[in-house]
Amino acid sequence: MRTVEISAKTEYAVRAMLELAATGDGGPISVDVLARGQGLPRKFLESILADLRRAGLVVSTKGARGGYQLALPPAEIPIGAVFRAVDGPLAEVRGRRPHQTEYDGVAQHLPVLWVAVRSSLRQVLDDTSLEQLLSGELPGRVRDLAAEPDAWLSR
Repeated sequence: MRTVEISAKTEYAVRAMLELAATGDGGPISVDVLARGQGLPRKFLESILADLRRAGLVVSTKGARGGYQLALPPAEIPIGAVFRAVDGPLAEVRGRRPHQTEYDGVAQHLPVLWVAVRSSLRQVLDDTSLEQLLSGELPGRVRDLAAEPDAWLSR
């Protein structure tokens, strides 16, 4: 059985964005500094940063003092936007968006469940900003979910 998996690409993207957010307005940060700061593979990080730049989440500066910096303040960047920038939609069912699924018979109500799964991901990822993640001041809903008795247990 496959699980819902957060890809290495997404994990590295979030970590790189946190590094950029932590530097504040200190100017562009080179790929080498970002890679060293989080122990990320440089070449893979370059590809991730290109995706983040295309999504409008980071800006790049060329030259000897070049590098990357956030395109928006950390408070304005939801973690869900980082996920989508590097891995696409938050939830798909066999390559289709949850609301595009349709079933007959006993499975007719399944699209409602798929949409609810996507909605729960959105509530956590889109309601949590890069700034909140950096500071640890996570939204109440996120803290509540993480505090549930079995939240940290594998099933």
